[in-house]
Amino acid sequence: MKKVLIPVTNHPTLGSTEQPNGTYAPELTHVVAILNAHNIGFDIASLAGGEVPLYGTDIEDDQVNSDVLSNPDFMDKVNNTQVISKLDIESYDAIFYPGGFGLLNDLAEDKVMASLAAKHYESGGIIAAVCHGPAALLPITLSSGELLLADKKVTSFTREEEVDFGTIEDIPFLLEESLTRKAAQFNKVQPWQSFVIEDDRLITGQNPASAHAVGELLVSKIAR
Repeated sequence: MKKVLIPVTNHPTLGSTEQPNGTYAPELTHVVAILNAHNIGFDIASLAGGEVPLYGTDIEDDQVNSDVLSNPDFMDKVNNTQVISKLDIESYDAIFYPGGFGLLNDLAEDKVMASLAAKHYESGGIIAAVCHGPAALLPITLSSGELLLADKKVTSFTREEEVDFGTIEDIPFLLEESLTRKAAQFNKVQPWQSFVIEDDRLITGQNPASAHAVGELLVSKIAR
């Protein structure tokens, strides 16, 4: 069976505020639903392991989100995430980073996961990320010493969307700006529209509305 590694954040709040946060559930559940539909396995891991924070678990009119969250096997993986430093990265065909603001406080600068991701990519693996998930791409440095992003086109949650969502003053850093500085090219469309970029074996999606398309493209690349 093909398998995807899903690294998620342990950080439970929006930046340094006390607002509950973590991983944005629909960006995780919509991709998991697609993986399940194609009989592709997945593991969920975090830097500290154990139970991880999710928000967006009560979104109205999102049956996919509700169905996945009600699956006991899925919730067992969320409540008992594997420890990233103990993973065998060679066991995975792809890595998928869901978004959520929490990731800006840990995976966005963690060198352990970044090193595993670099090894994975250089071995022919696929990396996908959506919304704030591309923050985890920032520290990935290849064996050549070049950043993974140095020659890549990417997208992510945008400045306009941060303003619309009311988070621009509370985030640790503006992801669009950081990616623009490190990636070969940053692209975006109007706020809240689905938008996905594929560049070699790197897939990035702009916002929550892009999660489904990221999942579908990820599955298609795994199947090739």
